Amino acid sequence: MSEPRINGLRSVELGVHDLQKSAEFYRNVWALEDVSGEGDTLHLRGTSRDHHVLTLRERPRAGLLGVHFSAPDRAAIDGLHGKAKAMGMKLSGPAGELEKSAGGGYGFRVSTPEGHPIVISADVADHGSAIDDKTRPTKLTHVVLNSADIENQTKFFLDVLGFKWADSTMMMDFVRCCSDHHSIALARGKGPSLNHMAYEMPDIDGLMRGAGRVRKSGYEIMWGVGRHGPGSNVFSYFVEPNGFVTEYTTEVEQVDDSYVAHDADWWKAQNVFPCRWQMAGAPSEFARKAMGGDLVEEENLRCEQVMARALGR
Repeated sequence: MSEPRINGLRSVELGVHDLQKSAEFYRNVWALEDVSGEGDTLHLRGTSRDHHVLTLRERPRAGLLGVHFSAPDRAAIDGLHGKAKAMGMKLSGPAGELEKSAGGGYGFRVSTPEGHPIVISADVADHGSAIDDKTRPTKLTHVVLNSADIENQTKFFLDVLGFKWADSTMMMDFVRCCSDHHSIALARGKGPSLNHMAYEMPDIDGLMRGAGRVRKSGYEIMWGVGRHGPGSNVFSYFVEPNGFVTEYTTEVEQVDDSYVAHDADWWKAQNVFPCRWQMAGAPSEFARKAMGGDLVEEENLRCEQVMARALGR
């Protein structure tokens, strides 16, 4: 009997300071579409049939609340839950029915060894049809997580969740759960935070048109346009209102079990950093600061100071 494993990246869940301000960015600038929401929460979809690719929840502090993955069925969910429990992982409780406004389904929450929140689900509702618009994101392609302990983080995804190693560089480990070269990358950093999230565009023309819309709305490209080494994907990075880094990407390399993964020394010898095209320079200090999660923390601190002043503290 094969081991239960995850088979796809579903969505990302963020805590944001101002739900309305964040929603306006993701609707009007990033070009996602409302699906459902109530109270302090909003779910937004891309153009694929996936129920949603992003959840926003208004919170006192902005931060990563969850990276959501799909599993083939309820049996796989139970198998993964049992495996995580047996291996001593921190679970929020037993597998069970999930939030109906988020598409329902069956699943559970688990934390990585460093504390990144992970949600695994099956039987989530989808939309009856896709949307034909190449200037808008189709799906969430990958999420990059900052880590001060990449070795144990990578082992969690490989050994507990059934991911496969794709590649490693001096900066990141790349792991995959589907045909995309990577669904998760672990970046060397100070500790657990969100480095960036990447949304897939249908093609390069769609990426450029989408990036043009974002720039026209007052958000300059932070890094790119260029083409990465591992994954060979075209990239363009922006910073959204909460300080999170969000990426439009396309042409992510498609791989199967015949793909040969390479280590950091091999990738260093290829001389493809920071861009295969040699067009996008290395990330600026501002870009590195944003990807390190420092902009989110600065905004959190600023909001705390504003609240303290308002309360006369």
